[in-house]
Parts: sequence; structure tokens; C-alpha cells
Amino acid sequence: MTSRTVLITGATSGIGAHTARLLLDRGHRVAVTGRNESRLKAFLDEAGHPDRLLGLVADAADWQATEAAVTRTVGRFGALDAAVANAGFMSGDSIGAGDPTLWSPMVLTNVLGPALLAHATLPHLEATGGRLVLIGSVAGLKNSPANLYSATKWATTGLAENLRLHATTRGVGVTLVNPGMIDTPFWQGADVPSFALPPRPVAEAVCFALDQPAGVDLNTLTIRPMGQPA
Repeated sequence: MTSRTVLITGATSGIGAHTARLLLDRGHRVAVTGRNESRLKAFLDEAGHPDRLLGLVADAADWQATEAAVTRTVGRFGALDAAVANAGFMSGDSIGAGDPTLWSPMVLTNVLGPALLAHATLPHLEATGGRLVLIGSVAGLKNSPANLYSATKWATTGLAENLRLHATTRGVGVTLVNPGMIDTPFWQGADVPSFALPPRPVAEAVCFALDQPAGVDLNTLTIRPMGQPA
């Protein structure tokens, strides 16, 4: 694709960080957000390309922070061609036997966050004929017992489709990318099966979605590692 400006939320590690690196390697301008200032600085120092990389401390579930991140991205690079709602996390417990104090931040980040990003970016994406990518999950396609994280990703699945219905009449593409088991810091020390994929194939899928020609609205990509039956 020709040189573009892409904003990625929650991009200091995992899928978001790999996507940012791929885009930078391909000559694009990238803005990344993260809640932790020191982790954000470490990523910026490691990634290089300071002329084409902008780091922004922002909580994806906070409207003012999201709006400011979009405003600063457009102010720095002149326009916005794509946005990737990547920020998200799993509390690691269940509704049946868990800690309810952990649930609110997860629900707000995973569900409200993409909606806020869409609201802030759609006017800019309409101006450029751009694309919005939401990072969902296989957990948003298949239920599991008492799994609130899964419910948040089911919400992302629904959000992607109702955003598509809104955006497609305005010339904006919407893609939902559903990773299966990916070996990233997302799992926070939990055992990850040996068949888990590295983050790069998902990052490549995001770039593939962004690289679609005008007039093509690529809606859903699901990426499981070989060996993951569910």
C-alpha cells in the first residue's frame, strides 16, 4: 500500500507492537498508544523511525484520552488512513469463581474502547476512504463456561458488524480479526500450548486488511494455529 498513517491502540507489546513494526518497515507513519509510560518509551526506543512513529500515553477506555490521541496523530501526520482497535486484556478468572473488582476495567477496555476509537476516528477515515480494524478473538465466536472475557469478544463481534453497516455507506472499510491461541504477554504467565502462534501472522493479517484496494470491504479474518480445534 502507498504510505499511510495508522493509529494502533495498546501497541507496546504483542500483536499491536508487531503490527506497528511491520507498518514502519513498509514505510508507513504509525501512532501507538499505551497506558504505561515506561513501557511505551521502551517500545519507541526499540522500534526506531522517530520521524514516522508517534507514542501517546492513553487509556483506550477513556474518551478524552482517545480523542486527544486521534487529534495529536492527525496534527502530527496530517491525516488518518486507518485505525486498529487492539487494546484489550483478560482478567484470567471466571464469573463462577473470580474477583469482580477485576471485571470492570476489562469490559471497559475490550468493549467501550473500540467504540470510542470508532467514534473518534470515523470522520477522519471517511475523509481518506480509510479502514478500521478491530482485534476480536476466537473466544468471540465460541462460548466457554462462565467466561466474561469471551462475552466481551462476542460484543466486539457484534460491534464490528454494526460499525460496518454504518461505515460502508461512508466509504470506510471495517475488518474484524479473530486470533486463536497466540503466544503473547496477554496470557500473563498462564501456560500457553506449544501449538500457539507467534504474534506476527496476526500482524500480517492486519496489514493484509489495510492493504485492500479501494472498493473492497474485507470484513472478517479468523486465524487459528494448526492444532487448535476449538
